[in-house]
Amino acid sequence: MRDLGGLSDSEAAHRLVVYGPNVLASTRPRTFAQLATGTLREPMFLLLVACSGLYVLLGDPGEAAILALAIAVVIAITMIQQRRTEKTLDALRDLSSPRALVIRGGQRKRIAGRDVVPGDLIVLNEGDRVPADGFVLETKSMNVDESLLTGESVPVGKTTWNRSDPMRLPGGDDTPFVHSGTLVVQGSGIMLSFATGQGTAFGRIGTSLRETERPPSSLQQDTRRVVRVVATGSLAVSLLIAFVLWMREGDALRGILTGVTFAMATIPEEFPVVLSVFMALGAWRISRNRVLTRQLDAVESLGSATILCVDKTGTLTENRMSVAALWTLAENPAENAADNPRERDLIQLLGLASDPDGHDPMDLAARELASRHQMIPPENQLRRAYPMERPVLATGYLWRTPDGVDFLACKGAPESILGMCGLSFERQTRVMARVKSMAAAGYRVLGVARGPAGAGEPLARLADYRCEFVGLAGFRDPVKKGVPEAVRQCHAAGIKVIMITGDYPVTASAVAAEAGIASPGDVITGDEVANLSDQELSARLMATRVLARMVPEHKLRVVRSLQSAGEVVCMTGDGVNDAPALKAAHIGVAMRRADS
Repeated sequence: MRDLGGLSDSEAAHRLVVYGPNVLASTRPRTFAQLATGTLREPMFLLLVACSGLYVLLGDPGEAAILALAIAVVIAITMIQQRRTEKTLDALRDLSSPRALVIRGGQRKRIAGRDVVPGDLIVLNEGDRVPADGFVLETKSMNVDESLLTGESVPVGKTTWNRSDPMRLPGGDDTPFVHSGTLVVQGSGIMLSFATGQGTAFGRIGTSLRETERPPSSLQQDTRRVVRVVATGSLAVSLLIAFVLWMREGDALRGILTGVTFAMATIPEEFPVVLSVFMALGAWRISRNRVLTRQLDAVESLGSATILCVDKTGTLTENRMSVAALWTLAENPAENAADNPRERDLIQLLGLASDPDGHDPMDLAARELASRHQMIPPENQLRRAYPMERPVLATGYLWRTPDGVDFLACKGAPESILGMCGLSFERQTRVMARVKSMAAAGYRVLGVARGPAGAGEPLARLADYRCEFVGLAGFRDPVKKGVPEAVRQCHAAGIKVIMITGDYPVTASAVAAEAGIASPGDVITGDEVANLSDQELSARLMATRVLARMVPEHKLRVVRSLQSAGEVVCMTGDGVNDAPALKAAHIGVAMRRADS
């Protein structure tokens, strides 16, 4: 990569003052007083406080103390539950400010991520977390995992910015944009920082989280209505009793005491305590299944959910790539790869064509498969690696056997691999037909080839080799065990399941079919959500169960549209891109692995 000058230290310091540090706005945890005030604002708890005060006025401090203790217990339960799980923005802030290697004054220097400013040149290497949103100025086979923001199950390749395209939302392959918080899993590059802190896609999600209000549950709405009706009626009758006794007997004090006594007998002050205890017991029971409850009323809402919105990557699927399909040009390949010489050869070359030390999920899956079949000879020595260089979308690794023979293993886009192999037109047609059928089934398809064996100096470029086509490998993020049964149980309970993902429509539809989600063929994309009116979107959502290429703003709009249609919405997800929709839903279920 050519060296670039970058900002001067003085200019960077000036921009740091103008734009502020590259961190998300901190949110202070709510204090005890704030939690107590928020709890006591509920009409049911105001009723408890009023009853406690009346007992004091009537000279019964024992009853007043019991009610006060109940109030303290409810506040304590609320505070403990919220303290245990209120960590979303803290996690966002930790991810948004990694260390960064920048070019300033022509020198490369490592700085804290919080000191990155717009206009900085940032060097990205494999394993680095991107510290800001920006444009790719140079790339050397750079692939970035953007699943945290988009839900895409595989890393996406990056191209060079043409210095005219405006910054766009995360998502999609072969784009010249990178985003804060994403991870470089292969290759390297240089980016020009465009936005930092709150101006990044990460920052906008944090802002959306703070601005999103969670709707009250149906139980909260019902109890507020009951409290208003009972309290108003009781107060009116109590005043009437006091007035009648005063007018009839001329004893105002006796009339007031009688009215207060009637109020104490009719106001249901036990409701708040009983409801809170039952909700706490429900939270305790589900906590035994490794589920923490942040809002106690969510326990009640679970039983009335009508729609379950689920993310794909990491929720329905395992969030790890695996080799799910193998294909060779053999006429009748055996079903078991371990018993088929052609497919054993394909597995070995697939593993040898993967970066031995890489972080790319497909490389890891390929090497895991080859290792499981004991097909990576430890005595082979790596002579040279050929990274991806456009227009050839393939990578290759030149190995030397103990006998001193060199051979090449390469994999990549099927079109590029076929271009290196020189197959007949009839065979190319067969291969591409198979590629299309595997892609339609939701696989990420790579071609695999073997270079000529021999000795001598390695060729300069991968495209210079004349290779032999070996086969195709289909990668997929597998559906978790138990997901189809869980979806079936939801359908049996009358709960409609909708999958919302940032992945491609074909992949989303294939996963939906495997998971058992109804009508997976009809897919709504994020672009359609952005262009549909509220009425049109609501109508489409009633008939469609798969939504693809969705960004956080789209997911939030979908949840609100369903709520406006009278649905009780439960939303699950495990990525930062799901956070606004999780907060807006009646029931937001943030997923994480039990061992993480």
